[in-house]
Amino acid sequence: MKNIAFYIASRYLLAKKGSTAVTFITWLAVGAMMVAVTAMFVIISVFSGLEDLNKDLISNLHADLTIKSSTGKTLKDFNKINAVLKSNKEIRNFSRVIEEKVYINFNGKGDIAYLRGVDSAYTKVNPIDKDVFYGAYPSFKYSNEVLMENSLDNRLSIPVASNTDYATIFMPKPGTGIINKEEDIYNKKDVLVTGVFPGKDQLDNYIISPIELTEELLNLPKHSAYQIVVKLKNSDNTDSVKQQLLSSLGKNIEIKTKEEENAAFWKMINTEKLFIYLIFALVIFITTFNLAGAIIILQLDKKEQAKSLISLGFPLSHLRRIYFYTGVLIVVSGIISGLILGTALCYFQQYTEFFKANETLPFPVKIVGKNYFIVAITASLFGFIISWVFSKISKEYITKN
Repeated sequence: MKNIAFYIASRYLLAKKGSTAVTFITWLAVGAMMVAVTAMFVIISVFSGLEDLNKDLISNLHADLTIKSSTGKTLKDFNKINAVLKSNKEIRNFSRVIEEKVYINFNGKGDIAYLRGVDSAYTKVNPIDKDVFYGAYPSFKYSNEVLMENSLDNRLSIPVASNTDYATIFMPKPGTGIINKEEDIYNKKDVLVTGVFPGKDQLDNYIISPIELTEELLNLPKHSAYQIVVKLKNSDNTDSVKQQLLSSLGKNIEIKTKEEENAAFWKMINTEKLFIYLIFALVIFITTFNLAGAIIILQLDKKEQAKSLISLGFPLSHLRRIYFYTGVLIVVSGIISGLILGTALCYFQQYTEFFKANETLPFPVKIVGKNYFIVAITASLFGFIISWVFSKISKEYITKN
C-alpha cells in the first residue's frame, strides 16, 4: 500500500494529462521552492566568502597567538619567555611588539595615529611587507624609518621615500606634577616615511616602525615588549599550543588566539549571518504556503478519484500519504533544482566576478558542504511539516455529496 501511495503521488506530479490548473499550481510550488532555496544558498555562500575575506583583512593585524601581561602593559622576564618560545617545536616565528597611540604632525597638518613598534622578525609572523604598494618596508638600519597606512599618509600629504621631508611623532609622557617646559609634556621624534600600505579597514591610522623608536619615545629599556605575536607551524594546533605556553609561562601571562583578539568583530559577523539565515528561513516558510495551496487544489481536483479509491477499500491513512508524498516530491524537487541553480550561480560569480560590491571588489563566494546541509534541512523541515498538516483530509469530506 505504501508503494502504491508513492506511485500515485508521483503520477500526480509527473503525469502529462490532468487539470491544467493543478499542473500549473503544482509546478509553481516547485518553482517557488527552487527560487527560495537558490536565494538562501547563494546568500549563505556569500557570507562564507565574506568570512574568508575578513580573515584576510585582519591577517596583518593579529597573529596565531598573542602573548600579553595580565598585570600591566609591559611583559616581565622577557628572557624566560624568549627561551620558552624558542624551545617549543610548534612555533615557527615570534616577534616583539609595542603599540601606543601618538600624535603625528607634518607641515601644520596633524592626526591621531597608532604607532606599532616591531622588531625585524615581525614580517615572518605577519607578512605586512607584501602589502606595501608604494615605497619600501623599513630596512631597520635606522629607528626613525616608518611604514605608514595609505589614508593617513594621504591626509597628511607626507612625501614617501624622501630624505628631506620629516614628519614628527609626539608621545605623551606619563606622570604628575607641575609642567615647566615643553619636554615635560611629551617625547618627540622626526621620522621618514619609507613606504605605504593599504589599511583594509582594520589597520586605519597605523604607523609601523622599528621597535627601538617606541622604546625611545616611551623611555623603555631594550628588549621591552607590550606583547609577543607568534606564528605557528600549523594553525590548527592553536588551542593546544596556547595551553602548553600557559603552563610554561606562569599566571601573569595572558595568551589570546586570533579569534579571541577579534571576539567582538567575529560576534558581529556571526550575528549578521544568523539574522540573514533567519530572514531567508522565513522566506522559505512563506514559500511553503504555495505548497499548501498545491495540495489543497490537488485534493479538490482528485476528489472523485479519491472517492473511488475509498469505495474500493483503499485506507484513508494511505490516501493521506498520497497527498503527503506529493508535497514531499514537490519539496525535494524544489530543493534539488534550487541547490543546482545556486551552485551554478556561485561558480559563475567565482569565475567571472560579475557582481561587484564596489568598483574593484567583487562579491566573495565560497561553496561549503555544510551550506548544502543547512539549506536542505531548513527547506525540508518546513516543507515536510506543511505537507503533513495539509494532507490530513477527512473521510467525510471525500464521501459527502
